[in-house]
Amino acid sequence: MSNQLRNPIVEFCVPMKHIFFLPLLISISFFGYSQDAEKKLKELNIELPKIGNPLANYVHVVRSGKLLFLAGKGPARTDGSYITGKVGKDLNIEQGREAARLTAINQLAVLKAELGDLNKIKRIVKVLGMVNCESDFKEHPKVINGFSDLMVEIFGEKGKHARSSVGMCSLPNNMAVEIELIVEIKN
Repeated sequence: MSNQLRNPIVEFCVPMKHIFFLPLLISISFFGYSQDAEKKLKELNIELPKIGNPLANYVHVVRSGKLLFLAGKGPARTDGSYITGKVGKDLNIEQGREAARLTAINQLAVLKAELGDLNKIKRIVKVLGMVNCESDFKEHPKVINGFSDLMVEIFGEKGKHARSSVGMCSLPNNMAVEIELIVEIKN
């Protein structure tokens, strides 16, 4: 007799209480999850170079509260030479992207030297990407994506940032790109 009195709606709702918490648990684990930047560098076989002295009268990074302001860096190779030339004239877009990616590695080296551990980074906040190009070049974002894509690959969601990508008629040492950024650090 008790089987006939069972309410199918109540039986459906009981399991639903467990399902109700599932999106909450997923969002907590997703947003609380922090990608290990140091581990990701190793997985990608990226070895950070030693940072040299600034080229002029400035410092590599200035800390103000929880923000780090990084000076512009270019695509310096480990031997000290740069990827040079105008993107769209001397270099194609893919070569420009590679220059921007190398610049990202150089900026990561600055962050590592400053913090000792890239996992102290809370967020990549703002990127200014400058592309050495002719006045009619219009693909700046595609070039600077080489930088942005690596930041997201290393830091996950924390690597997504606000960005400007602009063209310049020249850059120091005829570098293909120069990129500066602002980073928020954890307590």
